[in-house]
This record gives sequence, C-alpha cells and structure tokens, in this order.
Amino acid sequence: MSTPHPLFDTTLIRHRLARARAGGFADFLFARAAEDLDDRLSAVLREFQTVLDLASPIAAAETVLARRYPEAVRLRLSPLPEPGMGRAVADAEALPVGAASLDCVVSLLALHAVNDLPGVLVQIRRALRPDGLFVSCFLGGATLTELRQSLTQAEAEIEGGASPRVAPFVAIREAGGLLQRAGFALPVADSDLLTVRYADAFALMRDLRAMGMTNALTDRRRHPMRRTTLLRAAQIYSERFADRDGRIRASFELVWLLGWAPHESQQRPLKPGSATARLADALGTIEMKGEGEAG
Repeated sequence: MSTPHPLFDTTLIRHRLARARAGGFADFLFARAAEDLDDRLSAVLREFQTVLDLASPIAAAETVLARRYPEAVRLRLSPLPEPGMGRAVADAEALPVGAASLDCVVSLLALHAVNDLPGVLVQIRRALRPDGLFVSCFLGGATLTELRQSLTQAEAEIEGGASPRVAPFVAIREAGGLLQRAGFALPVADSDLLTVRYADAFALMRDLRAMGMTNALTDRRRHPMRRTTLLRAAQIYSERFADRDGRIRASFELVWLLGWAPHESQQRPLKPGSATARLADALGTIEMKGEGEAG
C-alpha cells in the first residue's frame, strides 16, 4: 500500500516555529486559547495524575496545567527542543507513550498542522486511561478566509491561476465526527470566531510569520510571490475587508474538541422504547396522535 502524500512539510513547520520564537513570538492567539482552556478545565470536577501537553508550540497550556494540577506528573511533547523536566521533542503523529498511560491530554493550536488528524486522535484515545480526558484547540475552516480570497483573486488576475497559499483547515461540522470515529465518548465540538484588526495585509502577514504560521504546504510554490501579485492582494484585501477607519479584518476560528476515553461509569443514551414516562405528561400537554396511530 502506497504512503499518502503529506499535506504539510513538518520539517519546515519546525524551522519556522524556531525562527518565530527566536525573533519574538506573537502569542496573542495562544493567550486567548490558554484562557479558554482554563475556563473549560474549571468545569471538570476531578484531578489528573498524569497530564500530557501535546505539541503546543509554546508553554501556554503548560502554565495552565501546572496551576490546576500541581501534584500531577506533567509531560510536554514539543515540536522544538526545550530544556526542563518532562519535556521532549516528538512527532505528534507518532506518540511515544504506552496504551492507557495518561489521564489527560491537552493540545493548543498544533493539530491543524498534522498530516493525519484522524490517526492522531486514535493514538490519543489509546493513550488515555478509561475515563481520561482529551481537550484540544486548533484553527478551523473560517481561519484567514479573507486572506485566502484576496490571494486567490490576485493570483488569478495577474498570473492566470492560483496556488495553495493557506492551509485547508478542518470545518467545525466535521470536528465532532472525528472524535466519534476515533472512539471517544461524550464528544463535544464548538468554535469561537476571533476577529483581529490590522493596519493592512502586510501587518497581518508579519504576525503570521511571528507565529510560525506562514505557508508550509508540501505543494506550495517554491518561489516567492511576485511583488505585483502581493501588492494587488493587499489592495483587494483593503477593498473587500476593511472597516470604515481603513483597518482590515482577519478571522481566526478556534475549534475546540473535548472527549473522554470510554468508561462504564459514564452516562449513556437510553435504548429506543425504554422510556417509562410520556413526554406529554412531563410537559402537561395533550398528546396528539398521527394518522393511523392507535388511540
């Protein structure tokens, strides 16, 4: 069986993350995700003994986990070399942990850049002990839609065709199904659309570079975009997506996934026909029979 063509150049992703961290990382998305993670974990009324921060590019999740679970053994599998206890470089698509060895796995703004997300979710599910928790935040399908449209139109006008410039992020409507197929119980998927305003498209591109999030698609063009195409893309962006004060809008969709490793103590849906009371009685209404139903 042939190996699927990888969507992302993972070596390039690591290189660009290292460059971004060395040059002053733009961490505003990670700060927002970490704040949301703290809120979500506050609703989980249990302690975890072994917690893994999976592939988060910076230590935003680690800070939240250290504060919430100070007695837990915390591991961090990072895409980049880092000093410190419990930290290691690893490929998120080949988890170096045993089956049923973790109580909780958290990942912030990393899994949108893996080549096999369903496979990663299956590995996480296997690594969790029964009733273990998985929480992840990654960029969703509405992310950078304005930039994608502007670049596509500019290339079509000037170069006669478009090349892949922005990654095809997972849509929220698909996210919950991924959890179910991976075998998670009680799956939850939701999203938060964050709008960030910039002076122009070039300021947005500088921030993307400072987050290590520039184009790392395997099928990307190997030469820089023409200056005329880039200027035209910035013009289109300003014409179509600017507010009255001239500042442009950039969308970042934060998709959240939450699921549990199955356990017999968890709530389960009742079997059809097993109800012992009528809905009409609970609502205090009269039940209306359809045609052909017995009275």
